[in-house]
Amino acid sequence: MRLAVAAVAALALLELLWELWLAPIRPGGSWLAAKALPLALLWPAFARGQRKTGQWLALLLPLYGAEAIVRAITESGRHRWVAASAAAVAVVAFVALLVAFRAARAGAARASATPGA
Repeated sequence: MRLAVAAVAALALLELLWELWLAPIRPGGSWLAAKALPLALLWPAFARGQRKTGQWLALLLPLYGAEAIVRAITESGRHRWVAASAAAVAVVAFVALLVAFRAARAGAARASATPGA
């Protein structure tokens, strides 16, 4: 769970930096930096372990990954490397989230299978 929380925070920060300073579409930044807002708003509840927030992130993270992959393929230079980094972080966050879900489900199954629980 810690890896998923850290990866979502890293992705939110990278998305913001990407569109403002690292490789913006327009010099000086663009409104695309606002795409970091959903991640930033969901992150505190996710860090507290709220399952519903994790479910929302499981729906959102593939969109961030897909956008980053498309831009990594279609852009060049520094833009390509920043997009590829964002794609990698999005994949790590998604996989870590799925692993956390599986671990929580296995823990719940063990707890319900324990006699006297």
